[in-house]
Amino acid sequence: MFGRSRKAPPASETLASEGLQFIDGLYATALRLTRNRSDAEDLVQDTYVKALRFADRFERGTNLRAWLYTILHNTWRNRIRDTGREAVDVDSEQVELAASQPGGPEALDTPERILMRKTLDVDLQAALDALPEEFREAVWLRDVEEFTYAEIAEMLQVPMGTVMSRISRGRRQLFARLSGEADRPDHRPDLRVGGSR
Repeated sequence: MFGRSRKAPPASETLASEGLQFIDGLYATALRLTRNRSDAEDLVQDTYVKALRFADRFERGTNLRAWLYTILHNTWRNRIRDTGREAVDVDSEQVELAASQPGGPEALDTPERILMRKTLDVDLQAALDALPEEFREAVWLRDVEEFTYAEIAEMLQVPMGTVMSRISRGRRQLFARLSGEADRPDHRPDLRVGGSR
């Protein structure tokens, strides 16, 4: 009206409003990666901070959800790499206390275990947790988060064939565990990771 033109909101404001709809899924994936509620919250927060900081790099009309998950996975990978460089500080008393509990340290519940127990069948959860991380991550992104193979390949920075292979092998291992095949003495799991055969 009156000859004034409305300015479009800055990219970061638009991205912030549109991107918040994915926070629950990002948090679930972050929790799956970190296996710790506090670390998952930090990872999601860092993901949104980076997304807002680099909002000008997001191409409108492309998949915002996949872009955010890519940032999440890259941030996680960087943290893992940086953590590997840090010295590990162990509280011996806490380790001994956990080991002295019935069931040992494996009996302790993590936030991820609690969340998954509420949402997944016990057998499925155990089978999923038993998968090697590369398979578990690919199966989770495809079957739970419902990303396409191409989106997962971009997020994990691996070829699409590798993603398809990891998902196939992961599903086979899940099936074997859930059908009882993994308990047979003649069962040989396919534990290869990556695209090499």
